[in-house]
Amino acid sequence: MTIIYIILGVILLSGFYFGGTYNRLVRARAMVEEGWSGIDVQLKKRYNLIPNLIETVKGYAAHEQDTLNKVISARKAAQGAQGLPAKQAAEMQLTSALSGFFAVAEAYPDLKANQNFMQLQGELTKIEGDVEKARRYYNGTVREKNVLVESFPSNIVAGMFNFHLGEFFELNNEEERAVPQVKF
Repeated sequence: MTIIYIILGVILLSGFYFGGTYNRLVRARAMVEEGWSGIDVQLKKRYNLIPNLIETVKGYAAHEQDTLNKVISARKAAQGAQGLPAKQAAEMQLTSALSGFFAVAEAYPDLKANQNFMQLQGELTKIEGDVEKARRYYNGTVREKNVLVESFPSNIVAGMFNFHLGEFFELNNEEERAVPQVKF
């Protein structure tokens, strides 16, 4: 009779462990989704601000239409990107286009003194910081989920219920990791 209680105890403890591990994996997946949502919110703020910046600069730099068009098309591409790899690539292009945009803006002293432009540029700088924080949070949640998915014995539960490794939101080369220099 004691053996039966021991076997039942082991089965019961295993069930609790598997249930608890499954719940931790579900929680980790939800945190990753929340992290991505945070990035998405900040990127939408960024996308909404860019047309205002472009309109402000258009009056000062009408002959710089090529640079303005690059920013506009990069913004559209970033908004329409689906999936993490496409989103990363599109965001890198947008960041690059914005760097060129601010380099053009620097050539116009009247524009640099324009209060509206300065306010919009300050907002964009704040949003860029918020995007960085959201990326950091997202990558932290992905890391925690990946540890659960790959660690023994939780990897057994992850495999049984089809939990996969998450993708980090990161920049691929050193040049893109550098903070763009914007001087006014």
